[in-house]
Amino acid sequence: MRRNAVFLIPALLIATSALAAPAPVKVEVLQTKLDHPWSLAFLPDNKGMLITLRGGQLRHWQAGKGISDPIVGVPRVWASGQGGLLDVALAPDFAQSRRVWLSYAEVGSDGKAGTAVGYGRLSEDLKRIEAFQVAFRQQPKLSTGNHFGGRLVFDGKGYLWIALGENNQRPTAQDLDKLQGKLVRLTDQGKIPADNPFVGQAGKRPEIWSYGIRNPQGMAINPWSEALWLHEHGPRGGDEINIPEKGKNYGWPLATWGINYSGSPIPEAKGNTVAGTEQPVFYWEKSPAVSGMAFYNAATFPQWHNKLFIGALKDEDVIVLSVSGNKVTEDGRILGDRGQRIRDVRVGPDGYLYVLTDENDGELLKVSPAQ
Repeated sequence: MRRNAVFLIPALLIATSALAAPAPVKVEVLQTKLDHPWSLAFLPDNKGMLITLRGGQLRHWQAGKGISDPIVGVPRVWASGQGGLLDVALAPDFAQSRRVWLSYAEVGSDGKAGTAVGYGRLSEDLKRIEAFQVAFRQQPKLSTGNHFGGRLVFDGKGYLWIALGENNQRPTAQDLDKLQGKLVRLTDQGKIPADNPFVGQAGKRPEIWSYGIRNPQGMAINPWSEALWLHEHGPRGGDEINIPEKGKNYGWPLATWGINYSGSPIPEAKGNTVAGTEQPVFYWEKSPAVSGMAFYNAATFPQWHNKLFIGALKDEDVIVLSVSGNKVTEDGRILGDRGQRIRDVRVGPDGYLYVLTDENDGELLKVSPAQ
């Protein structure tokens, strides 16, 4: 039994880095037998957290009580390939509205799918999502099972951000009449802000904030700058971190630090840097398959101040980076000997790091410095 076991995990050095490894961490397994968990959101007043499972279930977990039965009222999802139930986020006014937002893969009449986002009210007994309604749909639907994106972030300024993959249809990330490969900005009620960059422009979707994105899998507000940060999967190489600015083009597939999985060049690519596109603030030459993103700004563990934690699916690890302004340097890895794909990384209200592993027998982990 792994439940509630405690492990001391020695940190790993990156072979190509001369930096010292992060200090060892303590890992507590809070929950097992989660079927491919994707995301979590902390409930207020010590009520635990909501956890999405990619197959279509939303569950409630609370210390001392464990995992709940599936919460009813969740929309039907298209659970195929990388698609399914994806992110979960609480509305900024959750204390009054009890509104929970979900992103998920939704299939169309032709069998192709896209990312949808909607909300409903979480019942007081935490057993139901009531009156769920769709607020946003990625159009057109082009995915056959890949690159949905789906991360959700509320920025505290009245906006909801939705990161969207290009459905593995590379050129669409540059097409402003499509919602593939885009970062979308809506109000916290799901409406289009009047100052979005392409509002009122013919042939351009008014929801779009920035574009040229491949497959975003992590997004968070930097607590020191209040800017939105986003990371995305490259192909073979070229995973990257960006700070998406209004109306700007982040390059995919014209500019990339990666190549095709076959080893051949990306057909549309014109180089690593291309005029009119933005360079990432950080990129990996060898893709760790990044997923989840959490800035550390809590008082609980001073040794983690100014750190950024990012999960890695392919590398089966949590990457630790140091942040100074908009400069990022990688410190090392902290969970590599567990041999589990890391799907999400969050900082809890208690200042501990919470991690979801993307496995058939997925786990919820609680991580802290060993000393």
